[in-house]
Amino acid sequence: MSAPAPRASEEALIARYFAPLAGPGGLALADDAAQLSPSPGHDLVLTADAIVAGVHYLADDPPASIARKALGVNLSDLAAKGATPRGFLLTLALQDDWTEAWLAEFARGLGQASTALGCPLLGGDTVRAAGATLVGVTALGEVPAGGMVPRMAAQVGDRICVSGTIGDGALGLRVLQGVDTWTARLNEEARAHLIDRYRHPRPRLALAPILRRHARAAMDVSDGLAGDLAKMLRGGGRGAWVSVPILPLSEAAHAALREAPGLIDTILTGGDDYEILCAVPPDRVDDALAEAGAAGVSLSAIGVVTADGDAPAFTMSDGTERRFAAGSFSHF
Repeated sequence: MSAPAPRASEEALIARYFAPLAGPGGLALADDAAQLSPSPGHDLVLTADAIVAGVHYLADDPPASIARKALGVNLSDLAAKGATPRGFLLTLALQDDWTEAWLAEFARGLGQASTALGCPLLGGDTVRAAGATLVGVTALGEVPAGGMVPRMAAQVGDRICVSGTIGDGALGLRVLQGVDTWTARLNEEARAHLIDRYRHPRPRLALAPILRRHARAAMDVSDGLAGDLAKMLRGGGRGAWVSVPILPLSEAAHAALREAPGLIDTILTGGDDYEILCAVPPDRVDDALAEAGAAGVSLSAIGVVTADGDAPAFTMSDGTERRFAAGSFSHF
């Protein structure tokens, strides 16, 4: 039996797969650092998120999907801050059994996402992991000076709004895991929609300027609507009331709920939505919703910030009220 072909060096891998993705500030990935200047009159906004095999994605997910998710979850954070992407840094720690075929497909997906989202690669590092593959992204964006939308500035009476639809990502993970009987009763279109939402976040970059104009506070929903809303309102004696019957749900999520009504807990707490959660003053809501629609992104008012200081209250379809002590995914 012939010996396996030697693997390419780190320098060769970077030149082959990642240098073609570099933006001007990345200097063709031939230097030890990148160079970036914010536009005149703008502040830089930076965020970093890592995804790990078996924790944030399934190890057998398509490599291109993994790349799209790694970049998308970071740009979702930039969108929530009202920022426009400028570029990103990539840290790729590969488990021992990586192949060049996997890496080529990963780079292809990363390049497609980078181009579509207007966020070029600026640099990074490629190393061997001691365990599972880790993909770390540091994304850089910019906002007009002083214009970043904070997370925790909501005021009592503000309307709580959310973009897109809630719950699809968490339900998509359940479909892929294949342990629930209800998943087999969904049609193929619904299953495909939910899986796509789990694998491919849609950073709502079109909302960035609208958030700067109208939102008092914003964050992205990554770990679950109930828990992330609690994080946004933590401190200052603020709470929230949310009407579950008016939550924006996809047809696929409605189909899943018809099969298993208890999935409402997964929808509210499961995470992987990567939608924008924001607090908008009452006199700005109509304009915010209309401008979002004109930008091609749905934005729905689902509740109000209250002064009770407790965990957010969710009024269910039967009129009962629910509060979730652990309303989001926890990494530890």
